[in-house]
Amino acid sequence: MNELANRLGLRVDPTIFFVSAGFSLFFVLLLVFAPGSIGAAFAAGRAWIVTNLGWFFILGVNVWLGFLLYAAMSRHGHIRLGPRNSRPDYSNLSWFTMLFAGGIGTVLMFWGVAEPISHYQSPPLRGVEPFTLEAAQDAISISLYHLALHTWTIFALPGLAFAYFINRYDLPVRVSSVFYPLLREGIHGPVGKVIDIASILGTLFGVAVSLGLGSSQVAAGLSALFGWSNDTPLRLAILGSLTVVATLSIVAGLDKGVKVLSNINIGMAVGLMIFVLFTGSTLFLMRGIVETMGLYLSNLPRLAFWNDMLHGEGMGRGDWGWQGNWTVFYWTWTVTWSPFIGLFVARISRGRTIREFVFGVLLAPSLFTVIWFAIFGWQAMAMDGLGQAAREAMGPAAGTISRAVSESVPLAMFAFFAELPWAPVMQGLAVLVVAIFFATSSDSASLVVDMLCSGSAKAGPVHQRVFWGLAEGMIAATLILLAGEAGLTALQEVITVVGLPIFVLVCLMIPALLRGFAAEDIDHITIGKRPALSEFDPGTNGGSGPNYGSSKG
Repeated sequence: MNELANRLGLRVDPTIFFVSAGFSLFFVLLLVFAPGSIGAAFAAGRAWIVTNLGWFFILGVNVWLGFLLYAAMSRHGHIRLGPRNSRPDYSNLSWFTMLFAGGIGTVLMFWGVAEPISHYQSPPLRGVEPFTLEAAQDAISISLYHLALHTWTIFALPGLAFAYFINRYDLPVRVSSVFYPLLREGIHGPVGKVIDIASILGTLFGVAVSLGLGSSQVAAGLSALFGWSNDTPLRLAILGSLTVVATLSIVAGLDKGVKVLSNINIGMAVGLMIFVLFTGSTLFLMRGIVETMGLYLSNLPRLAFWNDMLHGEGMGRGDWGWQGNWTVFYWTWTVTWSPFIGLFVARISRGRTIREFVFGVLLAPSLFTVIWFAIFGWQAMAMDGLGQAAREAMGPAAGTISRAVSESVPLAMFAFFAELPWAPVMQGLAVLVVAIFFATSSDSASLVVDMLCSGSAKAGPVHQRVFWGLAEGMIAATLILLAGEAGLTALQEVITVVGLPIFVLVCLMIPALLRGFAAEDIDHITIGKRPALSEFDPGTNGGSGPNYGSSKG
């Protein structure tokens, strides 16, 4: 394989590259030639996972959040994620925009209206009536639980692990490097390669699902604007066009491609949000932003540990119903992004301290998400009729947005803008924002997968990077064909199964980080000085733990 890699002009670990590429092609062929059997297998796998392991996902993400807060507030919080005297490569503004655009920009555009309205018309909590003020408050709280702090926890933990071991110890840019304290030189052997290959495949499928959702939303927008038929051929055409845009950004690289697109797109997204704020019910929304923060913080402890244990037959014997379709899906989907987002965040966070990293990655995007949902969610529910009295006063106009969500989730954002001034212009801008978020997610993922294959933060040959961009588009196209009329449900089934092994890997990053922290010189004034890799090996000091002596001055 080394000879083949040389002939193709690749700069990669041949085993990781060719095995990952081969499995990707194998899965695509299975999806094309045996869609029924593959679909049934994914459906059965998802049913088993959400029924038997849903509690594990919910508990796990809470444990991750607690560990991140411990790491930031402990004596290790001021350790730099890089050489001791390193400083951040990017300004805070550019860092934030790349975090957001490479993270969940497409998700906020997709669910910003649809999720609050979904919970408003079908409350998941028992005893809450649809279309009431209580249902509206719960709808906002649940939406934020899914897409604010906990989502960024899933990104931040792998990001911290990658930044710590890769930036600080100069280990290869691979997921397996995180497990050096546990595997030591085994990260270069078969176990390490299996970890890296699994991470690449999980990333490709996770991003592909997002691209499938993104193309369906762009198709819904174009259908609303031009009356085109929102069908599979249109989605595939959109997917192909935007894959080309993403590929051009891949060729340009991180600084010229991803950074520029991210800055442009976050500006347009903020512009959309400000437009809604000032053309909608401005005073109501300003009050809503403040109240939403209180709702989120007060309801978060209850929602974070809610397991829907009495669903179905009671005593945990039924399936997971609503929570399996929403919370477990979100966590499994998000965790498939975590190797890609984590490595991407680690790459752009070199030189920041652990404390700065954790609070920056957790709080800045989460605050933006709170404001986003406060504006889009409350305005959407106000348009739909906020409370029974308002709905009765609105008459036939009530329920416009909830009917659109019931008809088509991807159409929700465009039905929302149809109720505001300059509807065609704003719908067109929304299509453009979704499309660019689509491109930044794809090109960021391609650059990171390329790093995983090469083990280096330096960009590989152009054709090597382009290959992964086209591979993501190809997988997304086959998933769209597999989903067919089933749409979101089929994509949920795929991503839940793919997400389980990645979730287990992320859980194991906590003991690896704890072992890394233990190797720091905690009893010396020079805490934060980089220890040697040998300090992770119990054999270097008689098996009693990290060898602190070698890092003391």
